[in-house]
Amino acid sequence: MGFIKLIVAGVKAVRDFFAPRYRPECHYMRGPGPACARREGDSPSAHA
Repeated sequence: MGFIKLIVAGVKAVRDFFAPRYRPECHYMRGPGPACARREGDSPSAHA
């Protein structure tokens, strides 16, 4: 059983290397973060 899991993991790694799946939840940004607000001198409640 361990050998089969190793083969399956290898096949998945090769597939993800050659044809990566796009997962938008990994790349989605909802807006500027708190560091941007600190740089600009805005308070977080000013935009609400």
